[in-house]
Amino acid sequence: MAGKLNFSLVAPEREIFAGSVDQVDAPGVEGDFGVLPGHAPFMTTLREGVVTVYEGASRRQFSVKGGFADVNAQGLSILAEEASEIVEA
Repeated sequence: MAGKLNFSLVAPEREIFAGSVDQVDAPGVEGDFGVLPGHAPFMTTLREGVVTVYEGASRRQFSVKGGFADVNAQGLSILAEEASEIVEA
């Protein structure tokens, strides 16, 4: 599907990431899930794990510890209890 997904990842202390991306994979309590532009609306609880953000050929990963994911017509928002970017050495 053409288009971009508006995505924001927010932790209590600050916004960790915000932008238009191609896909986001996240760790839901009922299993991992992926969100593309135009995804059907839903809300779920997150478990501890890795959120992967795809933009073209690049990929960024963020460690999350709990929270909620909300997919709606505006895009995907993740409100995490804790979140930080995983930086590979």
